[in-house]
Amino acid sequence: MTDSGDVRTQVVAAAKAMDAAGLVVGTAGNVSGREADGTIWLTPSALPYGQMGIENLAAVDLDGNLLEDTARPSTEKAMHLACYRAFPEVGGVVHCHPIHASMFAVAHKSIPAVIEEVIVYLGGDVRVTDYRPTGTDELGEEVVRHLGDRSAVLMANHGMLCIGESPDHALHAALVAEHTARIVWGASRLGDPVDLPERALSDFTGAYTYLRRETWAAP
Repeated sequence: MTDSGDVRTQVVAAAKAMDAAGLVVGTAGNVSGREADGTIWLTPSALPYGQMGIENLAAVDLDGNLLEDTARPSTEKAMHLACYRAFPEVGGVVHCHPIHASMFAVAHKSIPAVIEEVIVYLGGDVRVTDYRPTGTDELGEEVVRHLGDRSAVLMANHGMLCIGESPDHALHAALVAEHTARIVWGASRLGDPVDLPERALSDFTGAYTYLRRETWAAP
């Protein structure tokens, strides 16, 4: 869990880095972070990332109630809040629309865990949810269903959501997932991607489980 004085700064930094990395277009996507006291800071709706500062963020509680005199939060806050309610160890959430990962989401195909780092950092293959409308509680529930042992999930016909111990950590998960999607897409042009050996899958899954349990500090 990120120290309270750093959460807003990390949310803005992750949002700007997400935009710079090409994981979103325009004002799409959103980022959030949780303070130790439970306050959640979310990026606002319809504000270009280049203009965003900590003063533009919205503060909400776990029920979605607006705290303080802050901005209107993203319309997709429900899935952020669902992640924080379900997983006390999570301190950051990133939702984005990267090109290659989104192609998998539109095709309703998981990004396979054919590279070791995918298992270490994401927990395994990046699975696809059933379709649920954007901004609904149902989408939040569907996303959470796939994140108990993963750091990334694809939303059918939509994009991707990633979790982490901080906003920066969640952004790293998104970058790993998109990098892998691009490699798998390219490899599929050469032939069928080859799975890792079962022993490697088991060993690296254990590493992810340990890191999430022991190093993601719950409040």
